[in-house]
Parts: sequence; structure tokens; C-alpha cells
Amino acid sequence: MARKITEALDAARVAVADSGAVPEAAAGQDRPELRKAIEEIVDSGFLGVSLRVRDERGEWAGSAGVAELGGAGKPPVNGHARIGSNTKTFTATLVLQLVAEGKIELDTPAADYLPEFGLDRRITVRMLLQHTSGLFNFTGEVYDDGSIVHGIPVPYGTTGKEWVDNRFHTYRPEELVRLALSKPARFEPGTGWSYSNTNYVLARLLIEKVTGRSLAEEMQRRILGPLGLSGTVVPDASPEIPEPHAHIYYRYEDAGRQKTIDITRYNPSWVSTGGDMISTSQDLATFISALIGGKLLPTPLLAEMCTPHPTGIPNMDYGLGVFVQKTDCGGTVITHNGGNVGSVTLMYSTPDGSKTLTAVLNWVADADMSIATALQNAQQRLVNEVFCGEQADPAQPTD
Repeated sequence: MARKITEALDAARVAVADSGAVPEAAAGQDRPELRKAIEEIVDSGFLGVSLRVRDERGEWAGSAGVAELGGAGKPPVNGHARIGSNTKTFTATLVLQLVAEGKIELDTPAADYLPEFGLDRRITVRMLLQHTSGLFNFTGEVYDDGSIVHGIPVPYGTTGKEWVDNRFHTYRPEELVRLALSKPARFEPGTGWSYSNTNYVLARLLIEKVTGRSLAEEMQRRILGPLGLSGTVVPDASPEIPEPHAHIYYRYEDAGRQKTIDITRYNPSWVSTGGDMISTSQDLATFISALIGGKLLPTPLLAEMCTPHPTGIPNMDYGLGVFVQKTDCGGTVITHNGGNVGSVTLMYSTPDGSKTLTAVLNWVADADMSIATALQNAQQRLVNEVFCGEQADPAQPTD
């Protein structure tokens, strides 16, 4: 598999070209199947959807639904969105750039770079990027027996109101790591796979320790600036999101009554590098094209990034900051999606970088994640439409 991915990445160096924005009025006319797909997804319970596809037919971008509750305007085709765990792919890319420069070794204990936390010396940098460290996820864990161990207040589960009341609170990354380390590990390092935001907060601290600069500075210097990603932001603790953007909402119970509030503005430091960045569908398409096309990493490291490690999730393995997913039609896509409060961002590419799908879906979130089935169906509908050319039964949800 790694060899095939390497060959595909080599081919992608001449196959990938970045495209500019396409006005919706000029797109859409020749892609009725994409227009139909996003309209039907809105009908299934979403406030709005914006979609961007780059393939052999060029670029198509469009949106459906509304940008805010009670409004009539569509979501902006290239609006800003909180991209959740897509942040992990940016962060892993940055770590691998430092590996390429000899400043970090993938198989060196993370404790060698961050001695202040007393990390288990069996945990390597690779395990952080691969989610095989076993470290407790500071946003909470659900165990195989159904038991739940809470971390910080989060918007899903039983602590919805607590998250609402706390949503402008600032957490520092060191605080999140120390909370995680105060809880039992899920498993011995390297003996399992479990998705943990803690791994990527440690990756942030590792980047800052090795470079002597903030993550935001390094991201701008190494990725955002060179690729011209002017719509992408590393917000740290700022609650602001640039215009234009769709709105996101949260419904929760307070004193026995249901309340729905606009939570477009909130302090994202509660998730930190586990999922705090802001971007646009155009910037995400440019980023994943550049990454898979070999513009950000040497081919051997890119091949390592995309080499699948078993996760226990059907048809979905994990590399270093990316999922390697089997499609319903037997193909492979390199992906990382980002679930957030009231929105999800999708980012997919073929292993040769010739076709990408990026999208933002918004809804009214609640503590029970009642949109989950519709979200799973929507994701798979778009993947099948773009990468298989047909609809198929929904597969497993992505993160």
C-alpha cells in the first residue's frame, strides 16, 4: 500500500494544479447532480451546505439552505468555518516538515522534547500523530463497556449547559495536557488505536518548543503564506470568525426549558490544536491538493503520512494526521473531516491529488447529537457522488 501511495504521489507532482474561486452563478449549470445532492442534504435536516469539487471537469462550487436561522440568504459559497479536526492534518504536516529538516525524529520519545510533562517514555512522536499513544482524550472518553469518563466541559453528552456557560473561557494547552495525564491511559503505548485530541495538543507544544515560535507563526511561515491561504486562521483563544460565514447554533436544556442560541462566536481554546482552526472550502481544497501533490513534504514522508494503520473502524485506517478510507466503489481517498459544534468540514482527495471534495455543513446542534445519522448519510452521499459517481448505502462515519 505504501509503495502504491508513493507512486501515486510522484505522479501527482505533474497532475495537480491549484484553481481559483468559481462564482456560483458560473458553476452549477453543468453539475446538476452536485446541486441536487446538496439540496437533498439540506432537506434531511441541515441549515446549510456549501460544497466545492475539483476534478477532471474543472472546479464546481455551490451552496444550499440558509446562512442563519430565520434568514433567506444562502450560506456563502466560500465562507469561513471552524474546521475542527482538519486542524490535525495541518499540524501533522508541520511536524513532518520539522522531521524533514532533522529537528524532530518520528521514533524518538516525545518526552525528550517535552520533559516537563513526565510522559511515558514509550510514547513516540509518531504515536502522537497516529493516535496510538493511549493518552486520555481531555474532551472525554467513551469506553467499550459504555462507561464515560468526562474531561473538560464539552457540548455533547451530559455537560451541554456547562459548555454554554463556559464557552468564552480560555484554556491553555499545558492545562489540557495535564488534565489528560491525570486520567488513566486507555492502553499501553503502541498497543492500540484511540482518537485523542491530547496527542495533537502535545504536537502543538512540540512544534513551539523545537522552533521557539508560536504555532500560529510557524503555520503562517510554512504553510499558509507559501500556499496563499488567506482565508485560514489559527485563532488560539480568540472567539472571532472572519466574514463572510454561516451561523451555527446550539440547543440545550436550562431549568427544564429548551433554549437555542447562536454559538458562532466562542473561544476555541477548549479544543486547542485538536480542532481550533478556521478556513474556507477553497483554502482546504488548495491545502489538500498541495499536500497530496508533494508541495509541502518530501515524497518518503508523505508516503509515511498516508500509510494506513488499523483503527478498528471498517474501511477506515489512520496514517499520520490523515484517514485512509476505502470508498463504497473500491477506491481509496485520503481524508480528514472536522466535527465541530453545529458544523462539520469535509476534506477528501484521491491519492494522486487529481480530485478533491471540500464542504461545510451547518445545523442546530444538541447534546444528544441528534443529527448524527443524517450527517453520516450526507457525508457518504457526497463521497459517493464525487468519487464513485453514484449513490450507495452510508458507510461508517468519519471524524
